[in-house]
Amino acid sequence: MIGSLLLSMLIIAIAIALLSVKVIVKKNGQFESQHIHDSKAMKKRNIHCVLSQDKEARQENRAY
Repeated sequence: MIGSLLLSMLIIAIAIALLSVKVIVKKNGQFESQHIHDSKAMKKRNIHCVLSQDKEARQENRAY
């Protein structure tokens, strides 16, 4: 039981360390935004946040 708990904590610690390499190593490093409206690929496909879509639909009286 204790062994599996320690192994789990080790795996989580390694994962966090690997995820933060870019932030630690790069000068003024920071995580990229995870918001849909900041994604270039989503902008190309004309996909944006559901809250924005809802707001637009309500303004055009198309909200269901």
